This record gives sequence, structure tokens and C-alpha cells, in this order.
Amino acid sequence: YMYVLECADGTYYTGSTVDLKKRLWEHENFLGANYTKKKYPVKLVYFEEYTRIDEAFYREKQVQGWSHAKKKALIDGRNEKLPELSKNYTQFPRTVASVTSTSSVTKDSFVVEPAVVEPVIVELVETTPTLEARE
Repeated sequence: YMYVLECADGTYYTGSTVDLKKRLWEHENFLGANYTKKKYPVKLVYFEEYTRIDEAFYREKQVQGWSHAKKKALIDGRNEKLPELSKNYTQFPRTVASVTSTSSVTKDSFVVEPAVVEPVIVELVETTPTLEARE
């Protein structure tokens, strides 16, 4: 199973398990994740069943990376909204306010300028250690 719990503060916890009933009992009895212990009570709001735990774990990691709004659309069954909520800032730059202040701060002393967040591209190079490097 891949499951989503809604915590007392309105946040979502996403997990995976082979035994959903047992795992829910663990969360309810403070034997689950540290995150849910701090945000108790929790309630099950969504789950998907898988035949293999590795598939459930893969789906858990996928959903964990989603925004709160996208998880809510999944929970509410609004699947048509998922592609729209998948757009990220690397595909669609967003405007961010930058704040500049030099001395005492008052509400009138902020200068707000729009800034575009650009993605950073990092090239990874795989190397194989030589025999000399191991010695």
C-alpha cells in the first residue's frame, strides 16, 4: 500500500507498507513515524494498493515530492488537475520578491523587486578509480 494521512495541523504524511491496518494502528499508538507522533491525531485520507512493496515505495517517494495542493487534488479525486499542478519553477519561472533593508526595519523601509528564479544545471561526471588511486 501507498497511503496518505492528514495530520492534525492539516499537513499530509505519505508512507508505504505491506499491512495498512497494522501501520495505521502503529501511527495511532505513537509507534509510527516521528513526523506523525508530533502531529497527532492523524486520519487516513487516501491509499493505493500494490502487489509489491517496492512499487508502493516508489509511488510513496513520487507523491512525497508533490505540493500540498497536488496531494489534495489526488485525495479529492480531481485527477484532471494533476498535470496542471505538476508545473514547476524550472519549467515555468515564478516571480519572487527580494527584500532590501539597510537599518531599522519598518513596514515602509522595504524595497521589493521582482526576481526570476533560474534553474541551476549541474553536470555529474562518473569516474572509476585507478589501481594507483586505491593504494
